[in-house]
Amino acid sequence: MLNISDYQVILASKSPRRQQLLQGMDIAFEVMTKDVDESFELSHGLSPEQIALMLAERKARAFSAKELPENFLLITADTIVVVDGEILNKPAGKPEAIDMICKLSGRQHRVITAVCLRTQWQIKSFFEYSDVMFASLSECEIAWYVEKYAPLDKAGAYGIQEWIGYVGIASVTGSFFNVMGLPTHRLYEELKMFEKNKAQ
Repeated sequence: MLNISDYQVILASKSPRRQQLLQGMDIAFEVMTKDVDESFELSHGLSPEQIALMLAERKARAFSAKELPENFLLITADTIVVVDGEILNKPAGKPEAIDMICKLSGRQHRVITAVCLRTQWQIKSFFEYSDVMFASLSECEIAWYVEKYAPLDKAGAYGIQEWIGYVGIASVTGSFFNVMGLPTHRLYEELKMFEKNKAQ
């Protein structure tokens, strides 16, 4: 069993999915958030994985040590969706959300989630990816989903745990929970390493 009771775990995310996943891991935590610029320049030549890592680390470094408890363990994350080399971030509005899902419909895309773990003594970042195959959805189905669920806070404009995931996802290769926003198995292994390193 994971024992990180020496740490005060802080999840720096407004995402209810990430909060739900951390609760599912039976980890006690508090939520602290900051508004962080999530923009990036594709012209810098970064890979999608590097972009996700950069954004997760940017969120972690947004907090000064004075803002955090002495024994903090800060968890930040960023999820991006990539289809045919195009990065789909959070849609600016419902029309863009519909356009994004139309691009995903009937095709495979990759979901990359990067996580940054930060304490007073160390910082560690990692990422996991999952390949998701979408069934073909009609324009009517896509428009109905966007209108009913308003997925404007989600990379790629969809939530796999919502209606569209139940009826529109044909297969997932890799971690299902990674698509939701946290690679829980990898996170558990990394937290065990933090616990081990502190004990030494």
